[in-house]
Amino acid sequence: MPWSTPTLFQVRSLVRDSLHGSLPGSDASIPNSVLRVMSDAQGATCFLTLEYIDWLALQLLPDTAETEWLDRHGQIWLVNSDGSIGRKQATLATGTIVATGVNTTDVPAGSQLGVGGVQGTYQTTEYAMIGVGPTQIPVTAIFAGTAGNLPPGTEISFIAPPHNLDQVATVLEMDGGNETETDEELRGRILLRIQEPPMGGDKTDYENWALAVPGVTRAWCAGNEFGIGTVTVRFMMDDLRSDNDGFPYPEDVIAVQAYIDQMRPVTVKDCYVEAPLKYPIDVNIGQLSIFTNQTQAQIETSIRNMLFEKAAPGQTIYASWKSFAIMNSPNVVSFQLLNDADDVMPAPGYMGVMGTLYVEPAPPPAPS
Repeated sequence: MPWSTPTLFQVRSLVRDSLHGSLPGSDASIPNSVLRVMSDAQGATCFLTLEYIDWLALQLLPDTAETEWLDRHGQIWLVNSDGSIGRKQATLATGTIVATGVNTTDVPAGSQLGVGGVQGTYQTTEYAMIGVGPTQIPVTAIFAGTAGNLPPGTEISFIAPPHNLDQVATVLEMDGGNETETDEELRGRILLRIQEPPMGGDKTDYENWALAVPGVTRAWCAGNEFGIGTVTVRFMMDDLRSDNDGFPYPEDVIAVQAYIDQMRPVTVKDCYVEAPLKYPIDVNIGQLSIFTNQTQAQIETSIRNMLFEKAAPGQTIYASWKSFAIMNSPNVVSFQLLNDADDVMPAPGYMGVMGTLYVEPAPPPAPS
């Protein structure tokens, strides 16, 4: 039988009975007696000890460990691409801005900038001198996380610009800011490392190497796709590239390729790291029993969750998966999936992603 912690009442009764057995003639059940107070206090202490042991048992294995203990498991099992161990920490966004001003104006290293009225969130990393035209200056975010990433063309302002330097500059690029790895992402990597130990370059090794790069959340490896002896790795960055449905950018592919080239066996003929290609999955629903904007949003969320769990490069998205996701949405009683064919990927590199959701409500019942 599985172990379960006794209740406080059960422990207290056991202590009372034990005291009664060790002291003939005593009765620890008499209210307000010294024996009852002593037995109840000892029972409470024993109960708290058992509760602690019960909690400790959950921490000893990574699949049930809480944050602090999960970090300890991660530090034992995992090495990341930057040489750190355990949880992948948040990183700073870095990039370049274009500044203007009077020729030969000095811009000291550490000059602070802000965006949208938020001051002191970026700073220059090198000394620069304004040239005849717009001058590029390297910049880094002060606070780690995806909030530091900015699209090209964003206006960024110097907090206290030197004399003859224009206050407003323009972002040329500002990227690379990642959030700290979540507990579930870390737990998944730990379990994968335990269940699939390093094998000198098998399929799982390549996936683990990709997952060790900051921002990578899912990875797949395929062999012989581009010829005998070749390896292909594809990956997703669901948090960092959420604005792109989680699909990585070219610079992400370069970073993962560099780390895998560092780790992979030299005997591999060719190793290709690629971003999956989007294959939109359109869903056309008719005869929906309850049609509201909220219901439609819940259906879309359920389908997205299904694609996150089931989709992979080259993986067919079956109509039954779509139907189950729709039916699993709150408030859905009945519907008809109008495009009920399976979505077959045109090539191994394509991967299903949420396309357009079309919903038609069921007609109102005819008056009797």
